[in-house]
Amino acid sequence: MTSSITASLPLLILALTAVLAMIGIAIKRSHTATAAISLAGLALSFISLWRASSVTPVQITSLLVIDQYALVYMGIVLAASAAVILLSFPYLEGRSEHKEEFYLLLLLATLGSMTLTASSHMASFFLSLELLSISLYALIAYPRTESLPLEAGIKYLVLAASSSAFLLFGLALIYIAQGTMEFARMSAVPANATGGFAYLAGIVLMITGIGFKLAVVPFHLWTPDVYQGAPLPVTAFVATVSKGGVFAFLLRWLRSASATTDSLPLVLTIIAIASMLAGNLLALRQTNIKRLLAYSSIAHMGYFLVAIVAGSDLGRAAATYYLIAYIVTILGAFGSLLVLSHSSRETETFNDIRGLFWRRPVLASIFTAMLLSLAGIPLTGGFLGKFYVLAAGASASAWTLIIVLIVSSTIGLVYYLRVIVAMFADLQPPETVIESASVGITSSVALAVLTLALFVLGVYPTPLWDAIRAAAAALG
Repeated sequence: MTSSITASLPLLILALTAVLAMIGIAIKRSHTATAAISLAGLALSFISLWRASSVTPVQITSLLVIDQYALVYMGIVLAASAAVILLSFPYLEGRSEHKEEFYLLLLLATLGSMTLTASSHMASFFLSLELLSISLYALIAYPRTESLPLEAGIKYLVLAASSSAFLLFGLALIYIAQGTMEFARMSAVPANATGGFAYLAGIVLMITGIGFKLAVVPFHLWTPDVYQGAPLPVTAFVATVSKGGVFAFLLRWLRSASATTDSLPLVLTIIAIASMLAGNLLALRQTNIKRLLAYSSIAHMGYFLVAIVAGSDLGRAAATYYLIAYIVTILGAFGSLLVLSHSSRETETFNDIRGLFWRRPVLASIFTAMLLSLAGIPLTGGFLGKFYVLAAGASASAWTLIIVLIVSSTIGLVYYLRVIVAMFADLQPPETVIESASVGITSSVALAVLTLALFVLGVYPTPLWDAIRAAAAALG
């Protein structure tokens, strides 16, 4: 019992933080106090990962397993959530709506994402996913007086509900076929023991539901509208924290699912190829930066799937490293746009950033570094992330995926350069430039740490890579 509590400390601390934030809001509204409580809770939960690692692996009933793999992903989720809070604080400070509930919803979504990383049973997976999704409905539509966020929230609600329906039906069919929902027992039950067709149909529905959450082709249609309509901090959160938990679950579940069917690699290969090509080609047509980054994220999900298809410890480690590099980069990119945004209007078009280098050279340089990392240019985390993915693909002889990855990455370089060229173009007339507020202290700290992390990941990856390899090996 003691070891179970110790292993659960990161989850317990974050849940207690959400309760304290809710009580604080009920007693007296304070934007600063609520943000401080949220940030302190995330920090304490992150610190407790070291205490939890001393007793892992621990199986908590049949629902959760706290092991080194889960702790690594919990650390990723907590760090990304803390960065979102730091970037959000000055953004929310200038807005009129109630700000405190934003942090409460963010904490609950983070808790759902963290629980996903440790799920070892389909029941805990579904409950965690719903906790994450329901919080995101409200976060996306948080500026409730504006039409675009409300439209994005409704679209996400409809598609997330459809995703949940697919998942529930798939879970029912898998249970009919295998008689269990525990991952450990599922891998030991032959798929055709009680009904091969039911099992395969359940797998297809599961992939469909997860595909909606990850926004891979052909389940990607909601992505650009939600990215464009959601507030910038929420867009950053959806692109990073929400996907991090789903990634962790997917890698753990595929270990058991792949043992009972040979068709999964082919399905994932098709999805990966379609995502890489469609994401990059559609991004070429965009004039809105948020929509451009949305289609870019679809392509990056395809890159991630290349490592998953490769399998083995190397594939799982490569996928995790790529995810970390992607999260750092996309948070830095959206953070740069956040700093430039005004309380009445967000920075999201090419005209908004035209000539940025001549007005805000440091910020333009940070944004440029993030875009170059997304493109996979050397000395950045994105470059080494793609290198590890290519190495994993080569180890599995997935040459088709490797060729598509290289070609699609070359296409992606074109639209990233379009954004960079706009920042270094001639100055815009003053009347066409958004008058952005001064950079807040919390935003400055977050962007500085993200920029440093970007280059550390690209230049000195050894400590993190060794830790990820060990966690991937512990997963099996």
